[in-house]
Amino acid sequence: MKAITLPSFAKLNLYLKITGKRKDNYHDLITIFERVSLYDTIRVVLRDDPAIKIFSHCNDIPLDSTNLCFKAAKIIQDRYRVNKGVGINITKRIPVGAGLGGGSSNAAAVFLALNKLWGLGLTQEELLELAAHIGCDVPFFILDKPFALGQKRGDKVSSIPGLKNTRLWHLILAPTLNIPTPQIYSDWDKLYQPKAELTKLKKDVKLILSSLKYGALPEAVRLFDNDLERVTLRSYPQLKSIRLELERLGLLGVLMSGSGPAFFTTMASKKEAMSYYQRLQLFRNQWRVFLVSTC
Repeated sequence: MKAITLPSFAKLNLYLKITGKRKDNYHDLITIFERVSLYDTIRVVLRDDPAIKIFSHCNDIPLDSTNLCFKAAKIIQDRYRVNKGVGINITKRIPVGAGLGGGSSNAAAVFLALNKLWGLGLTQEELLELAAHIGCDVPFFILDKPFALGQKRGDKVSSIPGLKNTRLWHLILAPTLNIPTPQIYSDWDKLYQPKAELTKLKKDVKLILSSLKYGALPEAVRLFDNDLERVTLRSYPQLKSIRLELERLGLLGVLMSGSGPAFFTTMASKKEAMSYYQRLQLFRNQWRVFLVSTC
């Protein structure tokens, strides 16, 4: 095998609460990840020389050593002393810098592809350890589960029992605005001091997961929350109009994913989601609109 092509899915944060600031300047948090059907395509091709080359039609991502795919290939190449290189072609569909985890998902796909192409035989635990060095969301995509609980920096992930058959439908609206996640966390530090009640947070998470498990979607959606949203809305007040427009249309449970600026709303059926999706096409010149489901 000289090449492999993999889908690289997006994620949503159904719940994200910051619980403290770490000595390494990262933040401890609790989050519920959901993998959704919007995806990029990653094609990894073996090279005879040791070079790592990144290719993409997308002008919004770097093609040098700062790209997370490059970092993933480099760390695995160095750690296991592989003397061959790769060409990595990234076909982007996930909006860049939108809080949907596209770059992290791309890096995870590279880890999985190179494990096969280079015949390394790495276990999932070994891949999770490598992934945590690249980015806090990368381990979620290595875990390969539709839902997961993220703790510590978000990189300590665990599968969630009981949600195997749970499928949610979402509309994602992504403005053409790239928001750097580090900036939002920096703004958080200036505006807020985390005083999280861990007992309450864990209770909220338990209630959300129980509601999803038993199909009580309205109860779950009422508890969906994201600490970073209010920081992003304060730093980028123009985004408030999107939230207000979505609520005016009757969409409930509107929430930002990650540090944004993408918003999403949650529905139980494809029929309902499709109905709103068609209405939102009126705004397609302003926002990128995606109809997705749990995958």
